[in-house]
Amino acid sequence: MNDPQTVFSEWANFYVITGSSSAALTGLVFVVVTLSADRRRGQPGRREGTSVFNSPTIIHFCIAFLISGIFAAPWPRHALAGISVGLAGIFGVVYVAHLIYRARRLTLYEPDFSDWTWFFGLPMAAYIVLVVAGFMLVHVPSQAGFAIGGATLLLIFIGIHNAWDVVTYLAIDNADE
Repeated sequence: MNDPQTVFSEWANFYVITGSSSAALTGLVFVVVTLSADRRRGQPGRREGTSVFNSPTIIHFCIAFLISGIFAAPWPRHALAGISVGLAGIFGVVYVAHLIYRARRLTLYEPDFSDWTWFFGLPMAAYIVLVVAGFMLVHVPSQAGFAIGGATLLLIFIGIHNAWDVVTYLAIDNADE
């Protein structure tokens, strides 16, 4: 299993599914945001909640899409792909840490346990796995492949849950108006 293409080809179908799913789900989130944009105009303070709760969903889907692209590329060595995955994970850790900082300062909404779990805790765990597994890809590619695949799938499930949560909130909030 020293040939990078062997490891990556074994995961090809998985990353075709996760990559296309994350890209399609990103598009659907854009549609929902566009459809609800007119109702949100002129409501002060809505941006802070949107950027803390909606924007990360797009980031999680895009990172899953990026990981799929990394696994589809013809890498000459595991190290280059592993560094790319690790850097994506580092970006995610820093991004979620920044979101936690901003969520603690929200004025119109106080996140509950479910919010802290789905919007901050689980994404942080997925990104930490990407950091570790990305750098493990050099030494133990088969085990790293499962960790990266699991973290990628977790990011998609987080994105689905969080998109549903935001859409449900918007539907209920709009119904009250």
